[in-house]
Amino acid sequence: MERQRILKLYEWTTGICFRHPGKGAVPTALVAVLILPDDGDHEVRACTNCVITLEDMKREMGSRSAGNCQPAE
Repeated sequence: MERQRILKLYEWTTGICFRHPGKGAVPTALVAVLILPDDGDHEVRACTNCVITLEDMKREMGSRSAGNCQPAE
């Protein structure tokens, strides 16, 4: 699937990428929520490049398993 099509599947807001916090506020998408018993919920957000990297990793893992993994639509 092409990059722009994958990126359109996500909702984007300004935030801090979990892999690149030094870049400051950039367009990010929510990729996970960590639920910590003593500290509440924490959003894990990723920039466009990291979202593509994560989707590539999911696709590769899917091709290694029994099924073919595609981004959620």
